[in-house]
Formats: sequence, structure tokens, C-alpha cells
Amino acid sequence: MAKYSVHQQPVETLLSWIKSGDIAIPEIQRPFVWKSARVRDLIDSLYQGFPVGYIITWRNPDVKLKNGELSAGKKVLIDGQQRITALTAAIVGQRVLNKNYKEITIRISFNPLNEKFEVLNKAIQNSPEWINNINPIINDEISITKAIREYMAANPDADEDLIEERIENLKRIKNKQVGIIELDHSLDIDTVTEIFIRINQKGVVLSNADFVMSKIASDEKHDGNKMRKMIDYFCRLVVDKDFNKHIIDNDKDFQNHEYYNTIKWMSKGDDALYVPTYIDFLRVAFTYKFSRGKFSDLVALLSGRNFEARTYENEIAEASYQKLSDSLKDFANQTNYQRFLMLVKSTGLISDKLISSKNSVNFSYALYLKLRNDNKMPDAEVQHYVKRWLVMSLLIGRYSGSADSMIDEDIKQINEKGVREYINHMEQTHLSAGFWEFGLVSALETSSVNNNAYNIYLAAQCNDGTKAFLSKSMRVSSLIEQRGDIHHIFPKRYLVNNGYDQKLYNQVANYTYTEQSTNIKIGMLSPSDYFNKVKIQIKDGVFDITTIDSESALLENLKANEIPLSILENTHDNYETFLLERRKLMAKKIKNYYYSL
Repeated sequence: MAKYSVHQQPVETLLSWIKSGDIAIPEIQRPFVWKSARVRDLIDSLYQGFPVGYIITWRNPDVKLKNGELSAGKKVLIDGQQRITALTAAIVGQRVLNKNYKEITIRISFNPLNEKFEVLNKAIQNSPEWINNINPIINDEISITKAIREYMAANPDADEDLIEERIENLKRIKNKQVGIIELDHSLDIDTVTEIFIRINQKGVVLSNADFVMSKIASDEKHDGNKMRKMIDYFCRLVVDKDFNKHIIDNDKDFQNHEYYNTIKWMSKGDDALYVPTYIDFLRVAFTYKFSRGKFSDLVALLSGRNFEARTYENEIAEASYQKLSDSLKDFANQTNYQRFLMLVKSTGLISDKLISSKNSVNFSYALYLKLRNDNKMPDAEVQHYVKRWLVMSLLIGRYSGSADSMIDEDIKQINEKGVREYINHMEQTHLSAGFWEFGLVSALETSSVNNNAYNIYLAAQCNDGTKAFLSKSMRVSSLIEQRGDIHHIFPKRYLVNNGYDQKLYNQVANYTYTEQSTNIKIGMLSPSDYFNKVKIQIKDGVFDITTIDSESALLENLKANEIPLSILENTHDNYETFLLERRKLMAKKIKNYYYSL
């Protein structure tokens, strides 16, 4: 039996399927995550006749749709949602949900003179050379003749034949071909999963999360469809508190389920530090209860897969759904969730901009739930191990590569060896003396403020309540929360005037948080000059550059900010020596901070 067929369809046919509802979007779908520029690039590729990848559809009468109906006779979209959504936004003109669950309009503009596409903005809107919105032309809402007439009226010097040719080419976008892989209607979801993973190897992480959502969304026997709603609704409530009214008004069935009682607190909850997506929700729940990291394993377990006997057994499916239900409820439980976030903040990671890896937080939450709920470990120990794991995994970039495999390895090793032994093993492997004395010092030699080591340094400052540079009372943590100023210790313009390039003057070792007024008053003076002023002001009791009122407090402030005391006499001639000295002090602070957790 042929499991799928591959063929080409013109965009126009695809759009007719969308308009008529013949392409059915199942309950698994996530919001539109493409940036508007990618929509533009898709339209440009179609215009140029470049391939735009395959859309994968599947006829299956048993998949439940967003409107609650079954998808009998319709094409269920399995892969290609972002491309389909891009076409509906740019050509059909439909509003789409962005990643924050807000409805937005995406308008793509076209310049027939140079055949360029852009996302509509104010400059384009005010330029007669641009057609502001391509969708009425491609969508047959206005004729080519009218489009040409309007364009020539705004651009009388343009070559009318050229404009006609290019507007016709624009309209032909709907005749361009898109590849369709249509999976046979007789296939079950497990076979579809296998086919899809083989076709789309590069997208396995995201695709497998989607397939878990698809698997549970199509299951009513185990309340999988309501599990899917719990995940989706919780993630939406994190960013859109008003959505709770939509649930109450439009989904009475879910409102009466225990899952709603588990998540409804988030309609009043505050969570800017950790904004989980459905993938994060699934990952934490799966890693915590199943002690695995690969989503493909979860699809198999929900299908009843016995990994040892290589058979499918109903008892395993039943147990897996129950396990998943329990773990999802534990994830969304208000006490668990809020206590974990308090634990994260207690490390000094008080802002999402200090957290470079969401998967470090995901794994740490899974570890927290495992140690607290399954292992019944005392709270003090749970906090110690979870804090250590979170900071270490961020510091070494543990999940920056193949996250699935790393998560799988880590949770299995913790299961096998115990958390204490495995963390000791990781510290011996990754946090040796060489790491603290050389590797970390080297990692801080960067101009990127998204650097793992620099972010952990800032967390260490927040953790111990460090006062901001040249401030008597303002803390670094307050400035980070208020999006305060990062100041160049050796002022940028001072270094530029002395021949230093951006790579050097923007080194993170030259950065420190300070109050804006201090930053402005230092201006472009050399450190030796502005510190002379500071000393005179302290002596005279004038608080202009700084609020610090004694020289001993000044020296204490410099030490607290890991600034070598030689700064008091430094000019640009000492700048590179200063950077190395400060990197060493920063690395030492990070080490002391880590071992204090």
C-alpha cells in the first residue's frame, strides 16, 4: 500500500483550500512564530519561482479540530502551518495570532521598479514607488488594469510596459507551485509519526513535540483532548489574563474539568521570568515523570510501546496517559510553579534577560518536581541541588546544542546515580580548576552581553545585593529590573578618541551597572580624572558624581563591583591590563557565588 503521494499544487489551489476550510488545522496548532520578514521572504521566493518546501497533509476522520468537529474528508495540516499561515496573512489578508496570542495583520508591500518586497512601514506607506499591500492584487480584489492605472498616476515617469509586466508577475504568484506530501487516510497516527520523522529529520525536536500534541489532541478515551487544552490554555493565560473569560464563556466542558481548576490561578498570576510555551510545558512534565528527554519516546509510550519486547500494549498506553496527566497537573500546580520561580529568583536570576537557555530552566523545574514530589527530599536539599544545576547548566551552556539528547542523558544519569553523585561528576568534568582560572576568564573576553558567563556574573551581583557602581544605596538588581544603564568604566568616547575599536571598548569587563546621572556626569573623562573629582567631592561633602560619602566606602564599592583599585590612577595606557585584571576578579566572584548555592 502506498503510504503517501507527492505532487505539486498552485498557490491558488492551496488558498482555495484555506478559504473553504478544506485544509483543517487540528488542535495541535501553535501561534504564528515567524517574524514578518520571513513572510516577506516566502512571498519573494514564490515570485522568483524558488522552492518553498513541502506542505504535509493527512486525511484522517479521527482528528478533532479547533471547532470541535471531526476532520472527516478534510486535509489535516501536519507540517507547514507557518507557511500556510504566512500565505493567509499576506495574500488572503486574514489576521493571525502572534507568539503573545495577540491578533495582528501582516501587510507585504511590492516595489515594481526594483522587484523588491518589504513589510509595510511608514516610509514605504509614504513612498509612491511602493504598492502598499499585495493581497488585493493577487487575491483578485482589484484588476491589473486598475492597479497599473493607480501606480502610473502616482509615478508618471515610470515605464508603463515595465510596470504592467511586473504587476502581472506579482499576480502570477498564485499560479506558482507548492509541493504537497499527502499521507494516506488509512494510516494511524503512529505510522504518520514515523513517516514524518523520516521525511523531516532536521525538524525532529519541534516536530516530535507537535506530534505529542497531535497524539493527545486526538484522544478522548484518556481525556487527551482536555490535556491538550490544559497545556494550550495555561500557556496563553501566562501572557493573556483576559483569555480566562473566553474559557468561561465558550468552553463549559473544560471549565467543569479538574484541569481547569489546576490552571485557573494563572489568570491572576504574574510571570515575566519564565514564559513557558507548549513545548516547555511538555518537556518539563515528560522529563520529570518519565525520566526521558526525547519526545519521540513519549509518542511511542502513549501508543503503548513496550521498548524491551518491541510490542504495543494497551496497559502501557493507559499507564502513560495517567502518568502524563499527573505530571502536567504537577507542572501547572500553583504551589509547585511559584515556589520553583522563587527558587530561581533566589539565585539572583531575577530577569529573563539573564537566562540564556530556557531548557536550563525546563530541566531544573523537572528536577525540582522529581526531587520534591517523587524522591520526597527535604526542601533545603532540593533547593541546593536545583540551584546548583540551574547555574551550572547555564554557565557551561549545557543545552545549547542537541537539547533532547543532553536532557535524556542527564535525567537518566540522575536516576541511575542519584542527584548528589551526578552533580559531583559534572562539577569534576566541567568545573575544574582550569575552568575557573582560565576557561571562565577567557569566556569573559567578549563584547556580547548575552554571554553565559557575564549573565551569571550579574546574577551573582543580584544574589549578594551588590550596590551599583559609585552608588551608596542603589542595587544592581534594581537597575536590572528597571532596565537601568550599563556604564563603560573606561568611557566609550574616551577610548575611541585614543584609538580603541569597538571590539575592545565594548568588552563586558568594561561594563558595570550605574545610575544614569552618574553615567552622564562622568562623560568622556579618563578614570584617573573622574576619580580625582570623586575624591575631591567626597572630601568637600558634595554629592555630584557619586552618592558615596567616604573614601573607605568608595574602595568598598569598587571591590564589590570587581573593579581593580588601580582604576583610581588608570588612563587608556592601562586599559588592556585593567580588562584582564577585572576578568579574573569577575571569574573569582562567579566561582565563590556558585559554591555558595
